Amino acid sequence: MRNYPYRILNVFAESDFGGNPLCVFEHAEGLSDAEMQALALQFNLSGTTFILSSGKATARMRIFTPGTEMAFAGHPSIGTAHVVSALFGASDALTLECKAGIVSLNLHDQVWTFAAPQAVRTRPCESSPAEIAHLLGLHEDDLLSAPLWVNTGSDQLLVALKTLGAVRSARPDAALPGAWPVSSLGRRTAYVFAFDAADAGADADAACRQLVTARYFFVRPEGGIGEDPATGSACANLGGWWLAAGRDLPASFVVEQGTQMRRPSQLYLDVAGDTTIRVGGKVIEIGRGMIQIR
Repeated sequence: MRNYPYRILNVFAESDFGGNPLCVFEHAEGLSDAEMQALALQFNLSGTTFILSSGKATARMRIFTPGTEMAFAGHPSIGTAHVVSALFGASDALTLECKAGIVSLNLHDQVWTFAAPQAVRTRPCESSPAEIAHLLGLHEDDLLSAPLWVNTGSDQLLVALKTLGAVRSARPDAALPGAWPVSSLGRRTAYVFAFDAADAGADADAACRQLVTARYFFVRPEGGIGEDPATGSACANLGGWWLAAGRDLPASFVVEQGTQMRRPSQLYLDVAGDTTIRVGGKVIEIGRGMIQIR
C-alpha cells in the first residue's frame, strides 16, 4: 500500500470558505501520470497539484483538472507555493517548475504573488464580437472591445465589458457549447471583466488599486457550462490584455470574482513599468488527509 498525504486549501480567499479550492499532494514521487489524473478526477476540484523534486527550482509542480493536465495555472501555483514553503521551511521567496516554465513566487503580508511565466502573446478571436456576446447571453453593445485571446502561460479568451452590471448579468448559453472558440489546450473558456470606471484607460496609480469585477466561464467536458470562483492565470492574462491595449503603466488592480457563486475571491494584479505581470492572493488551509493506493 502506498500512502500519499494531501492538503485542501482555499486560494484567493479572504475567509475560510471563499476563494478557489485546491488539493495539493505533498510528495508525488511514485505516482504515474494516469494515477495523478485519476486523483484529480477523484477530488473533482478545478485544480489538483502534485509536488515533485526539481533540479531547476525549489520544487516541481504538476497541475491537473479533472479532465486534463495544465501547463500553468494561477491558483494551483499560489496554493502549491504555500505548501512547499511549509514543507521545505518557511520562506518568503521560492520558485516552482511547471510545464510552462519557472514560476517565481513571493510572500508579503500574507499574500503570495507569482510572476507570469511567459511573455504576453495575443491573437484575434475567430468568432465575431456579436457571436461571443450571444454565447454569453449579452448584447454586442455590452462589449468594451473585441474579444482577444491572451496567453501569459495559459491561453484564454478575454472579453472586456463596459459595465460591472454587464459582467453580473452574463448568462452563457449551455445549449451552444460547440460554438465556443477553442484554446490551444482544447478548452472552451471565456473570462469576462469590467473596470469600475467607464474609462478603462484611466490612469491607474500603483498606490491605489482600481476595482475589476470578473467571471470565468468554461464548457465542461461532460456538457454544460461551469464557472470558476477565482482564476489566477486569467488574471495574469488580464495584465496581458492591459499591455496589448496600450494602457498606462504602472497599473494596479484588485479583482473580485466568485461572488455570485457564494465563493467570494480577491486577486491582486500589478503590471509594472517594465511590463512584468504579477498576481497575488491569500491562502487558507482547511484540511489534510491521506490517500492510499494499492
